[in-house]
Amino acid sequence: MENYTNILVEIKNKIAYLTLNRPDKLNALNWKTMQELQHALAAVKDDATVGGVILTGAGEKAFAAGADIGELAQQTPVSAKEFSLQSQEILRFVEHFPKPIIAAVNGFCLGGGSELALACHMRVASEKATPRTTHAIIQAVIEIKPETINLKSNGKFKAFIKLPLPY
Repeated sequence: MENYTNILVEIKNKIAYLTLNRPDKLNALNWKTMQELQHALAAVKDDATVGGVILTGAGEKAFAAGADIGELAQQTPVSAKEFSLQSQEILRFVEHFPKPIIAAVNGFCLGGGSELALACHMRVASEKATPRTTHAIIQAVIEIKPETINLKSNGKFKAFIKLPLPY
């Protein structure tokens, strides 16, 4: 397995642990992180010794704070839309991954971070988890279709599930 800049990968006991590793940016999802995530998952997909994936964020503050707004601010509307479309392809890859992916949500889980968690097959959240979708602000610029989130409490953990949208 390759060494990545923004993703940590550890394989142990038939589980691939993928950690978004940008805690100084609350694990915001920039293009490099999304590409590394796709590459690491592609490698895990073909690894017969791996039966499933746990995806989490480094640090105690965030799973993923959504898109890297600093990077988005540098983009043109055309390049931002391209980033959005390519990111959606990666999220579909996660959603249709042939091995189970569990999102271990610790802290903030905002915007694109919520989309990433929702693309996983299961979500487990700590008491500090804060899932939110904020796409209404960005949607008009880069045409993201927001997911709706519902929280259910089960004592120690919260699970959030996809809800059908009326459009």
